[in-house]
Amino acid sequence: MAEKKTKKYVAADSGQQTAAPEKKERKVKQAAPVGNAKGLRIGAVVLWVLAIVMEVLALLVVIGKINLKFMPTLYQLIAFLVLDLAFVIIGAQLWKKANHIDPVSEANKFKFWLWNNMGVIVCVVAFVPIIILMLTNKNLDKKTKTIATVVAIIALLIGGVCSYDFNPVSEEQQQAAISAVTGDVFWSPFGKVYHTHDDCQALNQSDTLTYGTVEEAIAANRTRLCSFCAKNDNITGVVTDGAGE
Repeated sequence: MAEKKTKKYVAADSGQQTAAPEKKERKVKQAAPVGNAKGLRIGAVVLWVLAIVMEVLALLVVIGKINLKFMPTLYQLIAFLVLDLAFVIIGAQLWKKANHIDPVSEANKFKFWLWNNMGVIVCVVAFVPIIILMLTNKNLDKKTKTIATVVAIIALLIGGVCSYDFNPVSEEQQQAAISAVTGDVFWSPFGKVYHTHDDCQALNQSDTLTYGTVEEAIAANRTRLCSFCAKNDNITGVVTDGAGE
């Protein structure tokens, strides 16, 4: 049996042999509880209703039914649009979180699409009508119409991007991962996948790791398994990232 070679470490700046560099200590923390999907969805709906209320108030300002004497019309519109956007985005984050805790089945393609795009749909409803009304309204002065319309369009785009779920997960994918992966999994603060090994090569640069169950990883928006870990453990039938990021 061949002897294990002893590695020599040479400092790049001096070229002198040195002791092995110390390994940096890594912090490992437990994942937060996944939360209640029903409560999150109720919270999302409440916030989305408030968003629509803000849109209605903006509509009333445009048609002259509301006029706050202490504030110019343009500022009133911007204020309501900003509140509209805030409620849309926060509601969408709660909805996406709920979908990762309690995902819908892919068996019904329409419901799966609808459930995972609900935030975007609400965003469209919360901004498109007010944009159309401002563009067609003849009572607003040119400056107010132009600025308010641009603000509304920007809000629509920001809200749409923030509401879209770039990592949707289905009930089937979640159950497959739970069945295939046993024990705790790990993920980094800025990583997009979960790992079955805390010493995975993709985690070499991470100072802090979070560990928990597969359900907790998916709830934390780590919906895919690291491809390096999948290959190492010979895990199949689970969605992976294809790059081990």
